[in-house]
Amino acid sequence: MTDSFALLGEARLPWLDPDALKSRVLPQLAASHPDRVHGASDAERQAANTRHAELNAAYNTLREPRDRLLHLYELETGSKPRDIQRIPPGTMELFVDVGQVCRDLDAFLKRRSETTSPMVRVSLMQEGFDHLDRLQALQSRVHQLRTSLESELQTMNGLWESAPSPGRPDRAASLPLERLEQIYRSMSYIARWTGQIQERLVLLATD
Repeated sequence: MTDSFALLGEARLPWLDPDALKSRVLPQLAASHPDRVHGASDAERQAANTRHAELNAAYNTLREPRDRLLHLYELETGSKPRDIQRIPPGTMELFVDVGQVCRDLDAFLKRRSETTSPMVRVSLMQEGFDHLDRLQALQSRVHQLRTSLESELQTMNGLWESAPSPGRPDRAASLPLERLEQIYRSMSYIARWTGQIQERLVLLATD
């Protein structure tokens, strides 16, 4: 497996500041861009294309918390997380609420689309505002969970910084890998919920 942290010269950590990461990686991407060797041989151009693609893929992996945590877990354990569909601790209530709010809104949107009477459509406006309030409140809760998990990842950096170096047999035992996997699964659900909520916000605003 390619180590995206090593490829970009980044420390192997659960938390990376996205703006700082971008400022460090963009010069590497610019320097490796194939356009810089347009007059070179075919082999050199192909090598430049490959190098640029590898750096870009590594950057995309590290800049998104969910993908970075999955990559870090696989690097540290040599395997993929198990039971990825299992609801992470502390997220069950949100899992249930997201499902309920989305189902309620989908039923409302279907009813609204089938309504042709102008008077009835006007009466549906207030119900639409109520659904908007519920969606926005849900969006805020999802954002709060993400912020809380990101803060936890920042505190976990110290454990990685003080751990035995990669390859040492005692490294895994010194790292909270079970919690890392839980946060990865939470981040996966957060990404899914964010997309579901955003999609319905757009549909609700479209009449």
